[in-house]
Amino acid sequence: MKELIIASKNEGKVREFKEMLEPKGFKVLSLLDLNEAPDVEETGKTFEENAILKAETISNMLKKPVIADDSGLSIDALNGEPGVYSARYAGNEKNDEKNIEKVLEKLKGVPHEQRTARFQCVLALAIPGQKTITVEGVCEGIITKQPIGQNGFGYDPIFYVQEKGKTMAQLEKKEKNQISHRANALKKLEKIINHWGEFNHESADH
Repeated sequence: MKELIIASKNEGKVREFKEMLEPKGFKVLSLLDLNEAPDVEETGKTFEENAILKAETISNMLKKPVIADDSGLSIDALNGEPGVYSARYAGNEKNDEKNIEKVLEKLKGVPHEQRTARFQCVLALAIPGQKTITVEGVCEGIITKQPIGQNGFGYDPIFYVQEKGKTMAQLEKKEKNQISHRANALKKLEKIINHWGEFNHESADH
């Protein structure tokens, strides 16, 4: 059985990967299963750079295939902020409420039609001795003027999904997992893994 490490300590994220990959015959482990889980500093300037950095660092240490993700919110009226700083936008300690407050404060007076934004997720798959593969998933939305809904986490209460007529925080988990940025990236990764079946291809260029 092929072993695959998910470079995350987020139980929700890890569960999503397990649901996708275990039926395909993979043994899925995460940083929660490792005694000495490395902490990789995210020094990249893009989601892709951070995902590759995490995946390759841990893959090189463990000599095993690793999937890492980096994701966040990009708001057009704020020139793409908070972007790679999404988790710590309002300060070094991760605080969802303070992050939301900062976004709403910065968007004060910005009309509805100019509050366009997207959640982005980049997944990187690093395999020892092979070229790292990346896929990106996106979910488009509009930033509301106040938080709405109790579900989800992060910026979900202020991210309005037009096709659903609700914020991310009003969606049921199953509904969110059909349209979210991570779900879209996972679908692309699933196609790659289905296509190759085994990690024994010559290169990652196709």
